[in-house]
Amino acid sequence: MARRDSSPDFIEAIARGLDVIRAFGPGQPVMSLTAVATVTHLPRPTARRILKTLEELGYVRQVGGGYELTPRVLDLGMSYVLSRGLWEVARPHMEALVTRTRESSSIAQLDGSDIVYVARVAVPKIVTLAVTIGTRFPALQTSLGKVLLAALPPAEADRVLAEPSRSGIVPRWQPDAGERAAVLREVRARGWALTDEQLAPGIRSVAVPLRDGDGRVIAALNVNSHAAETPLEVLTGQHLPLLLQTAGAISADWAACQGAPQVTVAGSVS
Repeated sequence: MARRDSSPDFIEAIARGLDVIRAFGPGQPVMSLTAVATVTHLPRPTARRILKTLEELGYVRQVGGGYELTPRVLDLGMSYVLSRGLWEVARPHMEALVTRTRESSSIAQLDGSDIVYVARVAVPKIVTLAVTIGTRFPALQTSLGKVLLAALPPAEADRVLAEPSRSGIVPRWQPDAGERAAVLREVRARGWALTDEQLAPGIRSVAVPLRDGDGRVIAALNVNSHAAETPLEVLTGQHLPLLLQTAGAISADWAACQGAPQVTVAGSVS
């Protein structure tokens, strides 16, 4: 397999290990060695060594005639979430929002042309697509993604959207360039975004930006509902004001955390 990067600082072995972890996609909880090698385009001996290494580290385990990921893989994503500190700041506000709306709420950030969920407080409801921390969807068809894309300069948004999605989801709404630009202009003008079954049937949500102390959009926060249960009038008329209030509180707390002095305690040498 040819190297994908000519930089002397690029470590191909790490890239291949991450390829193996990502091979376990939706609907593929258990994969054979052959399946992993096929999906990753790796020789079977290479795929086997990587799987054995990941097994030794606790990220995969053998089951039946194949391999499956272990919950330790979640540590990789949570390391990012916890290092940012956003979850600790947002959680009490999100829990209060969910209590008042009786709808699920999530925070996502942009990763290429996809959004990735980094925080979530959910209520038990049957929805078309399951969402957990680390789930990714095409950005343009979600309210969270529209908010994040609208925060970019138009040329940058076009560049990002030119990247292929890695979500594996084929969304219902496929706008042309003109419609897409008009939608993002509207989101920029009003400061919030709506999606109504554009990603998948039954999914309806509204989202607003989260900002840092300098006013930069760092993430997006939504209220997600089932289209058959929550009319658009309730989503925008009742939930949106609460969502805006919650986003303001989270942004203010995040700015305060940013502005707090960092105290370094020097260790003693005995």
